[in-house]
Amino acid sequence: MAGLYDKLAGTYRDARPTFPTQWFSMLASLTPRHSLAWDAGTGNGQAAISIAEYYDRVIATEISEEQLEHAMKHPRVQYLHTPSSMSDDEVVSLIGGENSVDLVTVSVAVHWFDLERFYSQVKRLLRKPGGVIAVWTYNLIQVNPEFDAIMWGFYERSIPFQNPKTKYAFDCYKTLPFPFENVGVGCEGQPMILDMPKEMSFEGLLGLVGSWSAVGTAKEQGVELLSENVIKEFETAWGGSDLVRTVIFKTYMLAGKVKS
Repeated sequence: MAGLYDKLAGTYRDARPTFPTQWFSMLASLTPRHSLAWDAGTGNGQAAISIAEYYDRVIATEISEEQLEHAMKHPRVQYLHTPSSMSDDEVVSLIGGENSVDLVTVSVAVHWFDLERFYSQVKRLLRKPGGVIAVWTYNLIQVNPEFDAIMWGFYERSIPFQNPKTKYAFDCYKTLPFPFENVGVGCEGQPMILDMPKEMSFEGLLGLVGSWSAVGTAKEQGVELLSENVIKEFETAWGGSDLVRTVIFKTYMLAGKVKS
């Protein structure tokens, strides 16, 4: 997975939406202590810098060194490269040791992980009692009926080039294994649904769609999903290339604590 996003790291940073600050306030209210948070699969660090407003230290880890080169700086965020070759013991020690982490977050990435291995690390790292893990994702944006239909058709054409793990995201995390105890913010099989509005230009839309891993995979195989004809179709449904629209990212969140 790192290889796909290495090539798209700059575009990824510019195209993705900004998470509402209220989300992080809500998550912080779930943990009695606010000493250490771990943002796994941090990407460009967007979630990590928001978490740092509520926690004394944030360890933000990423398998892709290229992504880390584009990460946003914050005095309370420490970015660390965690290649897949690291052992579980090395990861646990690097983050802070067993029973040390108040909040673990994974933003739009956990479906790429080796879930069994990651959840085992989380269970070792989370403070007991009181530690919480929260994961979330979004899928297709919503604009208007005409545009939404075209976007859905584009998604269906991208399916042959998608990594099977992305199905968890497009299933809205309803099928994502999540073996943690409910803390009132979604639970296994029933994610909390959140709306994330974003003002977006047509250029921004193309950047977003172009950052899909399936688009990059298709291009490597000689298929241009985002062809001139497709761009024109998007542009017409959007209402013209100069128009700025408010789009809605439907977001799905699960949070929990280690089962007692």
